[in-house]
Amino acid sequence: MFLHIGGDRVVPLKNIIAIFDMETTTISKDTKDFLAIAEEEGFIQTISSDIPKSFIITEIDKKSIIYLSPISSVTLQKRAGYLDDFSR
Repeated sequence: MFLHIGGDRVVPLKNIIAIFDMETTTISKDTKDFLAIAEEEGFIQTISSDIPKSFIITEIDKKSIIYLSPISSVTLQKRAGYLDDFSR
């Protein structure tokens, strides 16, 4: 199964490690540092020119990729079916 994360990008659900809300998680200095280092090392891919609302950490072929998505983390989780599983 795949998750559409914005633009023309889809990611296999099995490759997703975590989905984070950009606004609430970047309050932490540790998260800011993590994203800054990931940017420097080339792990971050921007999906669109819109302001990112979430970031998705993935591992594909033993390589980490962090996608900056214009779609909210709640919407991405609903698309992935995570919230449906918790409500059952």
